[in-house]
Amino acid sequence: MKYYLIIINIFLFILYGIDELLAIKHKERISGFALSLISLCGGSIGGILGMITFHHKTKKIKFWILNILFTTLWIIYFFVYIKNY
Repeated sequence: MKYYLIIINIFLFILYGIDELLAIKHKERISGFALSLISLCGGSIGGILGMITFHHKTKKIKFWILNILFTTLWIIYFFVYIKNY
């Protein structure tokens, strides 16, 4: 589980960088739904760091709320998961 979360967070961080680059070049972009879905699947910390690092989607409150919500849910999951082991 630890390696999965590390990889998915790095992946989403990179996707935010790629999407920012695509936005600058006015090319076809990565959908907000895809970014949010990957965040839900465990990449929310990478999403937050990507937003901050690349200054991408920082004005869109939806992405802040979703990434913070998903991070909170993953933290709760880990406390329950660790408590059971």
